[in-house]
Parts: sequence; structure tokens; C-alpha cells
Amino acid sequence: MNPLRLGLQARFLLGLTTALLVVGAIVVLMLARQTAMQRELTQLSGSVIHDLFERSVRKQGESLTRALADALVNPLYYSDLEAIGALVRNTASQQLVDYVLVYDPAGRLIHDGSLDVADYGRQMQDPLAAAVVAADALTVQDSAAIVDVAMPVFIGNQRIGGVRVGMGLGKLRTQEIEAIEQVGGRLDELGKRHLGWLALMLAALVGFGAVFGLYVQHMLVRPIRWLASAARRIESGDYDVERRDSRRRDEVGELVRAFGRMSESIARHDREVRHMAYTDALTGLTNRLAFREALDHRMMAARVSGQRLALLFTDIDEFKRVNDTLGHEAGDEALLQVAQRITVAVQGAGGDDALLARFGGDEFVILISQGDVAVAAMQLAELLVAELGRPLLVQGREIFLGTSIGITLFPDDAVDATALLKNGDIAMYQAKLAGKNCYRYYSRAMDHAVERRLHMEQELRGAWDRGELHLMYQPIFRTRDRCLVGVEALLRWQHPALGTIPPSVFIDVAEQSGLIESIGPRVLRAACMEARRWPVNSVGEELFVSVNVSPRQLRSGDLAGEVANCLRDSGLPASRLHLELTETAVIGDEMLAASLLDKLHRTGVKVWLDDFGTGFSGLSHLRQVPVDGVKIDKSFVADLQHDADDLALTTAIIAMAHALGITVVAEGIEQQVQFDLLCQRGCDLAQGYWLSHPLASADLVQLLVRHGSRS
Repeated sequence: MNPLRLGLQARFLLGLTTALLVVGAIVVLMLARQTAMQRELTQLSGSVIHDLFERSVRKQGESLTRALADALVNPLYYSDLEAIGALVRNTASQQLVDYVLVYDPAGRLIHDGSLDVADYGRQMQDPLAAAVVAADALTVQDSAAIVDVAMPVFIGNQRIGGVRVGMGLGKLRTQEIEAIEQVGGRLDELGKRHLGWLALMLAALVGFGAVFGLYVQHMLVRPIRWLASAARRIESGDYDVERRDSRRRDEVGELVRAFGRMSESIARHDREVRHMAYTDALTGLTNRLAFREALDHRMMAARVSGQRLALLFTDIDEFKRVNDTLGHEAGDEALLQVAQRITVAVQGAGGDDALLARFGGDEFVILISQGDVAVAAMQLAELLVAELGRPLLVQGREIFLGTSIGITLFPDDAVDATALLKNGDIAMYQAKLAGKNCYRYYSRAMDHAVERRLHMEQELRGAWDRGELHLMYQPIFRTRDRCLVGVEALLRWQHPALGTIPPSVFIDVAEQSGLIESIGPRVLRAACMEARRWPVNSVGEELFVSVNVSPRQLRSGDLAGEVANCLRDSGLPASRLHLELTETAVIGDEMLAASLLDKLHRTGVKVWLDDFGTGFSGLSHLRQVPVDGVKIDKSFVADLQHDADDLALTTAIIAMAHALGITVVAEGIEQQVQFDLLCQRGCDLAQGYWLSHPLASADLVQLLVRHGSRS
């Protein structure tokens, strides 16, 4: 019995020992596996959290930089530091943004969001600056504490500067480490808890193992897989992750809920960034970027369905005058009113599917894609011209703007979005050339006209320095004794290849391109210098010289200061200089015109209104605008002897001007009968080919010498 008992005991002990060893091995293996799984889960969670945080910061930085670069195009081009500062400070207010820097093409600082911009114009010297200045596209650079996102700003192919947005990683790294440590700590606690359960349930190891496997699958693997899947979706740009409503109160439940809240926060920030990137900040309308994407989609759909599209390119006339004279706040107020009127018009005449966008500045673009788009575009254009031609009330003052609209059709005029937008811009430009406050359809001939105009603008640049531009002088005679008393300075262009270019052509090019702002002061200075050397006339009087001043010169810069400098440098008495302004340049805002003319009068010069009578409301404005003389437009003089209305209007102008103490000049006299009629009605001065053709300065001097010798 003992050997059998010993043998059974031994077997029992052996079996028990073996069972204990197996159980121990299983426990060890399970513990090892649990430790490995815990480590993997910690690494996976840490990797997911790290990637998610880093990619979120990068994407937010790229989105902010792109949006800011688009918004900075017009402010950088016009060097509008106030608008640049506002945009920089708006971006810098974002939670993770450490700095926002706007720089010029050479890498010099333009704005950093501060009020005084202490480092303005200073070269950026930080280690990342060299790569930023050399970059031609969106550039992302990393350092230990910063993700630096930079993007150059272009107008066309011209680089006008760039913007840098620094996304701070300090707070992000701290949050990331805390999150990873929290996950690791929670998983450690969870492992210890599972170990206790294993020790208590060794007798039911197999069943418990199966149950425990299912438990782990449900409690850990599934939530972690959901976290990993959600992280991959967020990584791919899909931030709209469905939040899991976990009721678990353990660490994994907390992790799932925290991840859900984080994904909602990222989605919210993404929506805000997209709203900023695709919406015009001032008007709330669709911006250029969003419109371009929508245009591409609609053109693709139109190609498939054979549908036509109509695009209206709208530019507000004389809007720069509002900013220059009343300030940018008034300009923004005017733009909001304009945007509201355009929105109402588009809703009424553009169809339910019409898309309206502000392209920046004073440009608005409308896309019509329903019904007969050509007819709808024409009706909408007529409505816009009428609505925007009505006065705006800005800061208690009425201002008149108007709009120029270009219309182009798809696929009639263009087959891609770039060409369609370009054609709309060209047609709008032609509307401006046609007199503004109107609309024009695009045609193929417009491309050639624009090319010719651009070529002429290019040739006009530097024409004065090359000696191609010169002055001629149209004599002005006193009617009562036909004595030469003054001249009008006329600018002429003799091109070496194109020959003589009419002033009606190149002056308009100079006005539209802004070149008149550099040519005008040179004309004024040259006329003063030459007039100083002229001899007296036959009765011993010194001749005055009359110089035309463009509306752009009147409203931009310091015209009164330029006049004073020219008089001082030339030594010409102020009484011998007359400035001619067109009637349309001063009518429409009498308060502003009166202020500007008062400054000119204080220099001692006289101011005349040119082309008087063509503005319809000129007679009623004579009492409000302080001028010394008016020039009756030659269109009235031409038909004096045939048109009773022209004769009556001319007579009324002379009588009213004399009643106000204003000198009257008649221009364009080509027949003696015209001269006689004007003399009979008391016209003071006259000029025209019947009296004398324009003369060079030397010929004018000879004429004065001859008349002086006769007397």
C-alpha cells in the first residue's frame, strides 16, 4: 500500500507540481503578454496622440498662412500698413500662434502685429529666415519649439512679399506628454487590477481566460481600434469623426471621451479656419479662393450637361477716391452698402443658383448658371448699373460711385476658369474705357485692344525721360482787343515708331494706369520754367500759362504743395499760373472740392473749370465751388450759329459767370462768326485754330516779339 500510496502521492505531487508549473508558466506568459500588450498600447496611444497633435498644428498653420497670404495681396500691393496690421493681429490671436511676420521680397520686416512695429524694415536674422526668403511656395520648417509656416505673396508673377506664422509647440508638447503619461498610468493601474483577478480565479483559468479574452476585446481592443481608426480619419483630413458616447467610468472610457472632445475641438477649429479661408472678412461674401473652386466644379458640370454659364466681373468706379478722401473706414462702410445692394440685385435677377463673391478691393464677381444665362446676365447688369448709380450715404455724406461690369459666357468665350475670369476682367476694363457706370460683353477684339493698350502704357513709361513728350502752347486772346494774354499748355507725344499719338489716346492711358501722377507734375514744372522766360505782350502785360490738372492729381498727393514748389523753383509769379480742372473732377463732392480749391487759391494761382457745360449740373454748382474762370466746351461753340439751344446755353453761362465775378473763356473757335457771336455776348477770352494753332515755346516768343515790335 505504501509504494502505491507513495506512487499516487508522487503522481499527485508530480501532477500538482506540473499543474503549478503549467499554471505558473501560463501566469508568467499571460503577465508577459499583458506587459507587452500594455507597452504596445502605450506606444500606439502615444504615437497616435503625437501624430494627431503635430499634424493638427501643421494643418492649422498651413491653413492660417494660406488664408493670410491671400488676404494680404491687396494691402501689400498698396502698402496699407493699417490693413496689414489688422490681418496680422487677427491671425496672431489664434490659440497656438506665437508670432505672425509680414516681410517684403528682400526679407525685411513690414509688420509683426505690434502697434509701433519697432523692427519695421529690419532684415529677419533668425535661423529659419534664409529658407523663408528664398522659398517660392508654402514652406514649413520645424524647430524644437516652433513650427514655422511661410508663404510668399504674389500679384501675377511679381513677388511682393510674404508672411510667416509661427505655431508654438511648447504647450502642445506639454499636453502631449501629459496625455501619454496619463494613458500609461491608467494602463498600469488596469494591468494591476487584471493581475488581481487572475490570482483569484486560477481554478477557472481556462474559462476565465476565454472570458478575459472577450473582456479585453470589448474593454480595450475595440476602443483602441476606434481611437486608431478615428486618428487615421483625422490624419486624412476628415475631422467629422462621430463621437462615441462611452458610459464607462474607467481610464479607457475617459480616454475615449477625451479623444471625442478633442476631435470635436479639431473639427470646430477646422470649420473656423475654412470659414476664414473661404469667406471675405469684411462683407461675409464668398472670397476669391472659394469662388474659384466653385467655378471649377460648375464648369465641369456644365461641360457634362451642355449648359452655359455667365460671369459678371464688377468693379466699383471711383472707389479709390473714397479711401483717399474720406479714409478707409468710410471705404469699408461704402463697400458694405455696395455689397448689400449687389446681394439684393443678385437675389432678384440672378436666379436661385447664382454665386456672388468679393475678389478683394472693389471687385465683385457673379456667376449665373440657370436658365438663359445671357439674358439673365444682361438684366442683372442693367439692374446693378441702376442700383449702384444711386448715391450712397457714408458718414452723413452722399457719394456717387457707379460700377463698370464685364460680361463673358462659357463656353462661348472661354473653356477654362482662368480664361473666363480674364475675359470678364477685360470686358470690365472696356466698360471703364467706355465712360464707366455701364456694362460691356467680352469679344475677341477686346484681347487685341487690351494688348495695344498695354503696349502703349509700356511705351509711355519713360517717354518723358526719352524726350518723346513735349509741350505746345495754345494762345488765348482777349476778345475786346484781340490781344494775346495767355496760353494753354498742351502735352504732345511724338513716338519714334508710332509717330504722333493723339492726346485723346495717351492721356486716357496715363489716367487709367496712374502714370498721370508722375507726368502731371513734370508738365506743370516745365510750363512754369518756360513761361518765366517769355517776354511781355504788345501792351506790356505778362502772359499767363494755363496747365491742365487731372482728377487723380487733384485727389492724390499734395497738389497745392507741388504748385508752391514749382512757383518757387521757377520764379514764376503765382498770378501767371492758371490750373484747369474738368467739371466732372469737382462736381459730386462740393465740400471736398471747395477745400482742395481753397488750398490752391492760397498759393496765389487761379483755377478754371475746363469743358464747362458738359456736366449738366455745372450751373447750379458754380456758387458752391470757388473757381476764377470757366471754359465753355467746344461742343457748344461749334454750333453757335446753327443751334439756338447752344447759343442760349452759352449766353446763360456767360451771364451767370459774370454775375458771380467769374471769367469766361471760349475754346474751339474755328470761324469768325463764332468769335463775333461770343464777343457780342461779352465772352472775355477765346482760343481756337481760327485765332492761332498751338505753338512751340520758341515760336510763341517770336510771335510776342513781332507783336511787340508792331506796337
